[in-house]
Formats: sequence, C-alpha cells, structure tokens
Amino acid sequence: LGVDRDGAALAGLPPAVRTRQADLEQGAWPLGDEAPFDAVIVTNYLHRPLWPHLLDALAPGGVLVYETFAAGNETVGKPSNPDFLLRPGELLDAVRGRLRVIAYEDGVIEVPRTAFVQRMCAVREALEGAGAAAPPRYRLDG
Repeated sequence: LGVDRDGAALAGLPPAVRTRQADLEQGAWPLGDEAPFDAVIVTNYLHRPLWPHLLDALAPGGVLVYETFAAGNETVGKPSNPDFLLRPGELLDAVRGRLRVIAYEDGVIEVPRTAFVQRMCAVREALEGAGAAAPPRYRLDG
C-alpha cells in the first residue's frame, strides 16, 4: 500500500501496488482499517506526531525502515527547517522500548546529492512479552 497526499506521485507506482491518497498530517489516522502491516517504509519525510501511529501499525515481526534528513542538512541545502530535521539520536529515541533496532546510521551521503540523514531498520518482536529465552537473530552476512 503506497500512501501520499500527491496523487501524481501515487500514479507513478507499479500497478501491483495498492494506493491511497491521504494527507497524513490532517485529520484522523486514515490507515486503521489497513493495519497491521508487515513492513512500514518511510523516506524523506518527517512528521513527528505520526510516530505512535506508525509503530502501532506494525504487525508482530513487522519491520520499520525509516530514512530522512537530519540536523546538519541546513548547511548543504533543503530541507533546512529544524522541524523537518531529526536531532541526533532522535530516530532511536522514537522507537526505544517499542521496537528492536537492527541497524542505525547517522551521517552524510553524497548520492544523489549531499545530505545529512538518519536511517534505521527496526523490528517489532514477534513474541512481545512472551518471555522468550533469547531474541531472534538476523543474518548480517546477506
């Protein structure tokens, strides 16, 4: 399911992707009837009030992949408004106690253009509160 407020952006997605045109920053959370999701992917977007909804939308074992601009980006271009830039460690703080972080980066990329970003992959444990002896391990060698 691809969600965007811009219908033209949705029209460019492959036909196999269901779409919903919605402004996630206005009104009630519009995806309650679609959840839970096996994965939630967010790129180049930051609206902090949505974080609880995004985390709640993940199914047990679901994966959150999040990448957006971070503090420092104002020195190289847009976005430069602090409201749209993650503070150091903020992405980690957003999931602390709710998801297990598998990977996290906070730095500078050069392609497609220089930008300061934070990116994270985190998982909602499949056995939350079930007292599993050891957390699952995820292959790191591909």
